[in-house]
Amino acid sequence: MANTPQARKRIRRNERRAEINGARISRIRTFVKKVEAAIEGGDKTAAAAALHDAQPELARGVARGVLHKNTVARKMSRLSKAVAAL
Repeated sequence: MANTPQARKRIRRNERRAEINGARISRIRTFVKKVEAAIEGGDKTAAAAALHDAQPELARGVARGVLHKNTVARKMSRLSKAVAAL
């Protein structure tokens, strides 16, 4: 258990940040799932629109530090390729 005031504060802060970051990741996953669902449905215009909405969310995840930039680059590349293949 934490013995110093700084360590206690860090525990409280980490819990709050984990909750916020979890919500951010969940939001990003929702946007990605919308793109994947549109691709599965075969609707190119809906998939392109969903991808257009998902791109800034993924970029925001990198900026906020919840996702690694290469992970996002890989996801964006694969989604873009799948939409283009429709």
